[in-house]
Amino acid sequence: MTYEEAITYINTPAPPGRVPTLAPVRALLHALGDPQDGLRFVHVAGTNGKGSVCALLESVLRAAGIHTGLYISPHLRRFNERIRIGGRCVSDATLTAAITEVRRAERRVALPLTMFDRTTAAALYCFAQSGCDIVVLETGLGGRFDATNVIAAPECAVICAIGLDHTQLLGDTLEQIAAEKAGIIKPGRPVALYQPEEPDVLAVFSDTCRTRGAALHVADFSQIERLTDGADGQTFRYRGGAPLALPLPGDFQVRNAATALEALALLQAQGWDIPDAALTRGFASVRWPARFSRVARAPDFIVDGGHNPQCAAVQAESLLRYYPNRRRVLLLGMLADKDADGFLSRIVPCADAVVCTAPESARALSASALGARIPDKPVFIRPSLPDAVETARAAAGADGVVCAAGSLYLAGELLEYFGLEGV
Repeated sequence: MTYEEAITYINTPAPPGRVPTLAPVRALLHALGDPQDGLRFVHVAGTNGKGSVCALLESVLRAAGIHTGLYISPHLRRFNERIRIGGRCVSDATLTAAITEVRRAERRVALPLTMFDRTTAAALYCFAQSGCDIVVLETGLGGRFDATNVIAAPECAVICAIGLDHTQLLGDTLEQIAAEKAGIIKPGRPVALYQPEEPDVLAVFSDTCRTRGAALHVADFSQIERLTDGADGQTFRYRGGAPLALPLPGDFQVRNAATALEALALLQAQGWDIPDAALTRGFASVRWPARFSRVARAPDFIVDGGHNPQCAAVQAESLLRYYPNRRRVLLLGMLADKDADGFLSRIVPCADAVVCTAPESARALSASALGARIPDKPVFIRPSLPDAVETARAAAGADGVVCAAGSLYLAGELLEYFGLEGV
């Protein structure tokens, strides 16, 4: 099997009508020899911020000299980004070998499998083969029936910010979505929780933890002390600790960092050797592209993969914070199955002009259909990405700012356009 054949195979869709269940991926992993059983995990779920929290956790653990695995989704440029060992994406050869084993195992499993089932199995196989000390494991969708939830009790679970996304699958209220995410909480295992704004969401996690005998540790954002703040990063203290540099801008990132610190404290309490120096190095060296990332100047060009209303709100907040007296132009592209109206209602008011394009996806909302949803602002329709980028830059002017948002697909295309890596 070549690398290209492996990627084609792993992307084969499941037959239509498959009900949510972990039985197929459990059977697949059993046919692989249950690689997950010899691994230890930090299991991370949430609507927003879980990728950033995973990146922070892995960076600190690696700085502490721990042999790490990291599983995230989706990728920005190459599929290999989803599976990282010791901070590096797995090689084409390693990934192809793992997917070859997954395909052999699937032939012995008479159950319908999804792309994410296969990818999760390949990742766990890679981590086991490499002998990772600990794996930071990000859920793909939800938690209760997410393929990653085949693992036994993790060292700790982490629940990031809850918002409205994938409502057709997870429920159309924050409480329903929180209940699905709470599915990763295991009996007796501690939980670090991003501080919810909604009492009903907190109640979901409190009740689940109480029922399962899991200690709940809620990040306290009032204990964040901001020391410096800029478009290229910030420094802060949490709970009176030492100052930490974070090369990720925005209020939401320092809140994600506080949540990661709660999880790291839980690991320290269980005997993981994570010295203060590792916290400092790990935070300062973390990389997480396409999260309000500046990729060019004159004008400043920001790329952010956020695509739901909650993300739009923090994007607008960051634009107003870091570019208060500058001309602000949005470059937007979205998928048709996202809440475009909710997204636009939160981000468009902060803009002076909007350029609409379409990500490279069969699920993309057309540039013209997106533009038709935006009243009372100058709107430019540019289906071609190079045209969209140049139009946005011209509309902003050298002293302005362009913020590209609405889709991780679009973010990945822009990183490639600017010649940047996805990791």
